[in-house]
Amino acid sequence: MTSTASGRPAAGDLSSDNRSLSVFVNCPFDTAYAPLRDAILFTTVCAGFLPVSANDVGGVSEPRMERILRGMSACRYSIHDLSRCRGQGDSNLARFNMPLELGIAMASKHLARDHAGGHDWLALVPRGHAYLQYVSDLAGYDPMQHDGTQESVVRVVTAWLWTLEGSLRRFRPDEVNAALPAFSLEHRGLLAEFGGAPPLSTVYDLARRTTPAGRE
Repeated sequence: MTSTASGRPAAGDLSSDNRSLSVFVNCPFDTAYAPLRDAILFTTVCAGFLPVSANDVGGVSEPRMERILRGMSACRYSIHDLSRCRGQGDSNLARFNMPLELGIAMASKHLARDHAGGHDWLALVPRGHAYLQYVSDLAGYDPMQHDGTQESVVRVVTAWLWTLEGSLRRFRPDEVNAALPAFSLEHRGLLAEFGGAPPLSTVYDLARRTTPAGRE
């Protein structure tokens, strides 16, 4: 197990020892969604967890679905934003990668329900989003709603993370929101420097440096 000086998980370490503190993030990776992705990543780190995505698992020689399955199985928790399920482009085709990965998380929770340290998940939807029209099996669940701003995403993600075992509960939403612009600004620099795909370790270290406390 690799860890930081504070004893929290180290970026990129998907060992079983780190599983209880790892959160798989399933969200759009386009430029328009970047501010909300920053909010999810930064809030996750502020609460003491390690964010993971399929882009951080394995290499380009592995099929993406294998990376998704391996990454999610290495995480006790996952966050899924269903913001990109409306038609796009000339063909008006919707993207259903997010609901697909949410389905994998739901199956993981069901299959692991009799085992210690199973899988738990959070679904996010924009306020007023008619998600039940295309994922009707979510009826009976209560996805957390945001209004499309970083501030609202920080509030709902913090509220959920604070309920999880292992949460540090160090920073309140207003504190996270106040520190988030500094992270987003430097993160944009990393994206430019690494051609849009900075190593997870650099993003994680940046998030830890820019938490409200400034350091772990």
